[in-house]
Amino acid sequence: MNRSVAITGIGVVAPGGIGRKAFWDLLVSGRTATRTISLFDPGRFRSRMAAEVDFDPALHGLTPREVRRLDRAAQFAVVSARECIADSGLEFAALDPHRVGVSVGSAVGGTTTLEQEYLVLSDSGRKWEVDGAYLSPHLYDAFVPSSLAAEVAWTAGAEGPATVVSTGCTSGLDAVGHARDLIAEGSADVMLAGAADTPISPIAVACFDAVRATSVRNDDPAHASRPFDRGRDGFVIAEGAAMFVLEELEHARARGAHVYGLLSGYATRCNAYHMTGLKKDGREMAEAVRFALAEARRAPEAVDYVNAHGSGTKQNDRHETMAFKLALGDHAYRVPVSSIKSMVGHSLGAIGSIEIAACALAMEYGAVPPTANLHERDPECDLDYVPNEAREARLDTVVSVGSGFGGFQSAMVLTRADAA
Repeated sequence: MNRSVAITGIGVVAPGGIGRKAFWDLLVSGRTATRTISLFDPGRFRSRMAAEVDFDPALHGLTPREVRRLDRAAQFAVVSARECIADSGLEFAALDPHRVGVSVGSAVGGTTTLEQEYLVLSDSGRKWEVDGAYLSPHLYDAFVPSSLAAEVAWTAGAEGPATVVSTGCTSGLDAVGHARDLIAEGSADVMLAGAADTPISPIAVACFDAVRATSVRNDDPAHASRPFDRGRDGFVIAEGAAMFVLEELEHARARGAHVYGLLSGYATRCNAYHMTGLKKDGREMAEAVRFALAEARRAPEAVDYVNAHGSGTKQNDRHETMAFKLALGDHAYRVPVSSIKSMVGHSLGAIGSIEIAACALAMEYGAVPPTANLHERDPECDLDYVPNEAREARLDTVVSVGSGFGGFQSAMVLTRADAA
């Protein structure tokens, strides 16, 4: 792979702020967007918190027909795609559509619509014999995750490769990594890439209740997500989306585009071990980081910031800490590490892309986002996790990692274009 890949457009739909500016303002302020669930009555659940997006589809340009047709995740994907297209300044109508592709990540796809329609069809589960006449004619779009890629492709008129990547909580990283690889190998010149997930629904909340993965700090939802803190007790579920315009670097330079950064290295591994468990040594995540750095031609000592998966579960935060020490050696103790899930929660497949957006904006504005709610150090998590307040820093090389159920471990290296 000898073609460099640049980020030239960013679009974000996130808890606490829609649009990349509002999203960044939330992060550098250290504010949290976690609260008691309002999208349904959560009273019967073990964990009753989430990081919700205050989203008015009409306010963000969706027509009544689009609102009826699109699942909430697809709405997020389209709105963030429109923002990143506008941000890029790229005239998609002037491009060869066969050289423009789409790669969208999602862990649970159209779960929101599927559950809502099942409740209507079954009269909230009271009827076994159901009448299909009550169903939405657009239900099929929610059933097949490929509709996410199709909607984004239609938004941009993209007729090149179109893919949905679903690797659990690393989906957002892997979808962007796949798009990057297509450009690098010459299969596309421009890609719309990112992820969207809207899992704040009774079935999804129940699933994480069953495995006790989510926090039960229901009396204090604003401070429930506390990665790397001694008192952490699980993650806070969330929703959101982020999309990017990715271009071959010379293509971007030829039109004078603003470049947020380069996607210089990417790798993914699987531990082939356990659906939810992690090996203590962090070897697979460390291997993904090492390989991504090697592809980016960056030494461990060159890393200026690590955006951690930082879910706030006991085992994940210990696992990551070990992985960073394995991958970066002594430099792990000197590099700032933080988790934005402390502020925007864990939006499953979408979070990897949202975190890439945070990394690109961190390089753009010269600041490391903090880990909010970090007040009591866990002796097993002994790195510099940037507690509670953002930190000014020039960032030339940034690593973002993700960890997902099923044993998926992914890493992305972003570098400044002028430091390449």
